[in-house]
Amino acid sequence: MKLVNEAIPKLDSGALTGGKGVYTDDIAPADCLVVKVLRSPHAHARIREIKKTAASKVPGVVAVLTWEDVPKIRYTLAGQSYPEPSPYDRYILEQTVRYVGDPVAIVAGVDEACVDKAMRILKVDYDVLEPVLDFEQALDNPVLVHQEEDYFNNFDIGGDPARNLVASGCEGEGDVEAELAKCDVVLDRTYYTKANAQAMMETFRTYTYLDYNGRLNVVTSTQVPFHCRRTIARALDLPMTAVRVVKPRIGGGFGAKQTLVSELFPALVTLRTGRPAKIVYTRAESFQASNSRHQMRVRVRVGAMKDGTVRAIDMHALSNAGAYGEHASTTVGLVGHKSIPLYAKAKAFRFSWDVVYTNTMAAGAFRGYGATQGCFALESAINELAVELGVDPAQLRLQNIPLPGETMPAYYNEPLSSSKLEECIRTGMKLIGWEEKYPRVQVYDHKVRGLGMAITMQGSGISAVDTATATIKLNDDGYYTLMIGATDMGTGCDTILAQMAAETLNCSLERITVDGVDTDHSPFDTGSYASSTTYVTGNAVVKACTQLMESITVQGAKRLGIPVEQAEFDGERVFDCAEPSRGITLSQLAQALVVGEGTQWLTATASHCSPTSPPPLMAGFAQVEVDLETGEAKVTDYVGVVDCGTVVNKNLARVQAEGGIAQGIGMALYEDIQYDSRGQMLNHSFMQYKIPCRTDLPQIRVAFEESHEPSGPFGAKSIGEVVINTPAPAVAQAIFNATGVRVRSLPITPEHILLGGEKH
Repeated sequence: MKLVNEAIPKLDSGALTGGKGVYTDDIAPADCLVVKVLRSPHAHARIREIKKTAASKVPGVVAVLTWEDVPKIRYTLAGQSYPEPSPYDRYILEQTVRYVGDPVAIVAGVDEACVDKAMRILKVDYDVLEPVLDFEQALDNPVLVHQEEDYFNNFDIGGDPARNLVASGCEGEGDVEAELAKCDVVLDRTYYTKANAQAMMETFRTYTYLDYNGRLNVVTSTQVPFHCRRTIARALDLPMTAVRVVKPRIGGGFGAKQTLVSELFPALVTLRTGRPAKIVYTRAESFQASNSRHQMRVRVRVGAMKDGTVRAIDMHALSNAGAYGEHASTTVGLVGHKSIPLYAKAKAFRFSWDVVYTNTMAAGAFRGYGATQGCFALESAINELAVELGVDPAQLRLQNIPLPGETMPAYYNEPLSSSKLEECIRTGMKLIGWEEKYPRVQVYDHKVRGLGMAITMQGSGISAVDTATATIKLNDDGYYTLMIGATDMGTGCDTILAQMAAETLNCSLERITVDGVDTDHSPFDTGSYASSTTYVTGNAVVKACTQLMESITVQGAKRLGIPVEQAEFDGERVFDCAEPSRGITLSQLAQALVVGEGTQWLTATASHCSPTSPPPLMAGFAQVEVDLETGEAKVTDYVGVVDCGTVVNKNLARVQAEGGIAQGIGMALYEDIQYDSRGQMLNHSFMQYKIPCRTDLPQIRVAFEESHEPSGPFGAKSIGEVVINTPAPAVAQAIFNATGVRVRSLPITPEHILLGGEKH
């Protein structure tokens, strides 16, 4: 039965379109205590005293917890595999607050009104300290964000909190300086990207309760249930056996929910009171008290010969971790690892980085995860190099990209096992009308349309780290239950994994039920991040289903009384190859296996961890119309051509690509987290923080150039992250081609264009 590589509707599409989607807050018990967090109004301060007596006496208030009431155990909120590379630099509540929004106290009560009243009368005496807000001034600043004695790392990531340094490092190959000296053209440019909010529809929310065994049950909108369980256990000083995490439907995450933003507050309340508790973040809290994309400054030096051969690349990234260091070292690594390998023919490369603390909201995981910032910098530099050389930027890339089978030194020396990047570029050029329209077209006297492009790559899981396990069981009715630990964030991974299972088992999709994630019952999975689900979990699913097929064949042969080598299972029945009319149906076999002598409920479990992370690839092409009188820039057409290996589900892959491109356009033109001089975020609602709505977006056209990844399930690679990376550099170049104005910082505003760019 052909199910992979087909446009099959999502399994939950009917529920969602019918308004029957069930999320965390929909299933929370009615008697949950309402939990809210009092947050710091200061970017940096030491709490002298919290007067909570009056607040505790408000009728209906059950608990008021401060730094004196929490375990003194350092942990990280980053949802990463243990041992986590992020610094352990947090308590649940701490006497020192490090950004506006940092938790100061937890208040729980029987309803929102009493909690709000208690929050208003809580008195906090602060010793206000000087903050460090500018990440370019943070390194070796006399103001230190972290001075605690119990700060530690599981690994040496090059950090030093006495310098406000979270992480640092350098890697490379060849002699960069010598190769640059040989080049005909050397560009030295610096690019800036801002912090961005994930802006998912469902804000952070969690409810908790104690079951009849006294175990802490955490029901939460998270991308990483198993990592969540481990971190909750550590932060609350509990054995992991005392914690259960359940993931309902998630209303979007984009990486924000790879961090444990909301879980610990109601969990602590439940442990202290014995009662169910619930927290639902407001939109303002989700903006200013969660996590964002890492703000970065990336310096690029690139050298090339007159014939367009790129010989050397040197990149340095300065990243703003904010007040806490979760995901700091891993995110910044991808700045170089997911950009420089696209020019693997270069004779030398160097990539170095510094990540610093500031008194702003912590950064974390966001779709693209460092590759987005690195792609903007290096692809913008390549576009500038093309102008300097007087060559077509598409041809420049075609000349320098790695070919299948070639090793990519900047990508952990992995070979490029599959690639249709050349075809992606050529198809994109054709679809956008590159030959006819590049570099610009005059539309009206004051309106010009320019074209720009960029290429990118991502990964498919974290090589040698990400692990997924899948269990498939044959039920007594002949149907199957697929149990996975991967989390569907609305991306449709449940559907994709069910397609793989059904194709392997040669049955209809209707015969596969996908079980939601529950750490008590689901097999282990690192979670949905790093573009891992289709590739890593998909491989585990195929392995498990293949094993179950073999078990069904064995059991069918036994009941037919024939050697197993003589039996075959076609998805509907096990039959005798020598006498095909003689067989037993799957439903008959399934029933026989659970009744009477020889009972054996058939299940299969398999795990997968890949030593490599084959990259999906993409070419993006932007057409931008600029009003020369107002500076307004609007993307009027965008073409994205993706090589994600075999496209498992064409509908879902297209939606993933369209959504990622839309987010990338938002990053390029609209999204801009800003702070005032006191460290207060100025745009913590959708009234101030602008994301593109449907009328702001162009026609987004997506095409696929399918390669076949030999290590992937049915030849598939990932698609979730790669699609966000190209819009920013493509749009920036299109604006340059339209106006002659070069802007090297995001977002690109009308003011930038009218003022002729900006200088840093």
